[in-house]
Amino acid sequence: MAPAPPGANLLALRGHNAALVLGLLRTAGEEGASRLELAERTGLTPQAVSKITARLRAGGLVAEAGRRASTGGKPRTVLRLVPGARHAVGVHLDRDEIICVLADLTGRPVAVRRAPLDFGAGAGPVLATAAREVAALRQAAGGPQVLGAGVACPGPLDHATGVLRQVTGAPRWDGFPLRDALAARLGLPVVLDKDTNAAALGLGRTPEEDGGSFAYLHLGTGLGAGLVLDGGLYRGPHTGAGEFGHQVVQLDGPRCGCGRRGCVEALCLAAVARGDLPAAARVLGVAAANLVELLDIDRVLLGGRTVLAHPEVFRDGVARVLADHAALRGRPGAASGGGPGAAAAIPVAPARGGSRAVADGAAELVLKGLFR
Repeated sequence: MAPAPPGANLLALRGHNAALVLGLLRTAGEEGASRLELAERTGLTPQAVSKITARLRAGGLVAEAGRRASTGGKPRTVLRLVPGARHAVGVHLDRDEIICVLADLTGRPVAVRRAPLDFGAGAGPVLATAAREVAALRQAAGGPQVLGAGVACPGPLDHATGVLRQVTGAPRWDGFPLRDALAARLGLPVVLDKDTNAAALGLGRTPEEDGGSFAYLHLGTGLGAGLVLDGGLYRGPHTGAGEFGHQVVQLDGPRCGCGRRGCVEALCLAAVARGDLPAAARVLGVAAANLVELLDIDRVLLGGRTVLAHPEVFRDGVARVLADHAALRGRPGAASGGGPGAAAAIPVAPARGGSRAVADGAAELVLKGLFR
């Protein structure tokens, strides 16, 4: 268990301190943690931790799970998170499909539903489909307690207000308050974010990505990015970060749906449409290299249906461009050999979760409010 941010022994921060404790128990997993360990890692007094864990046990969120040998004194009681005590709904509104998951407190999906969707048709049909699918998901799982719904869809959008902006190819959505409209239809609190941000948030919880900086590149019916910098999801001051697909890399290139020419998205999708997947991977790699140069990230993760259909082609193609880029950044004379003077190539890998990565991350939008 890694140390948590310090807690505070103030009544006004009861919710914050409980979230610290829950977060540590979530990270501890099956191994659990004793009250003394929780006190040491939060900076709270043992008395404060005992009061917090008593409340969490009364709420069914935490349970005692045996005893652990102590280095001195009596054995310590181990506490564990109860995964099925609450659940979160994750909804991925893609341009032609809806994916819904029901996740327990560990983020593990316990139920999944998929259905066709025409996102470009506008609010009425999309809201009706989302309400129907979420209701069916909850009913099939036996109606467990649900904290809320995280909803992920194409951007750009305003995460703070839950309002969609000028979504490429879907003009009917501009200015629509999707978060509030869905909350009214679902009867649940709703958190709205871009599909790429949701996926990046979920991926950031994995041990190999925890605390690092990476980019999640999503190539499907469009192209976008989710950015995790120093362990935190980066949305930008106006929540518009990650419009990766609309960086111009060819001034006289094909017209993009956003109105400009030579966007990475337009070039990638054109290559995919003509069946030239290696070319699409190279273009994606060039754009990824620009991102690495700008943000100095540790890793590039790839997702989206186009990547998932040909994972090796895109992984290898993007990795090759990044390796060439790293070699050029080395000291003179070291570029070709990858020797001591060459810069290290940034690792590239398919994102975990496959086609469910965005929906899983959407559920995490809700769960992160319960944990610190």
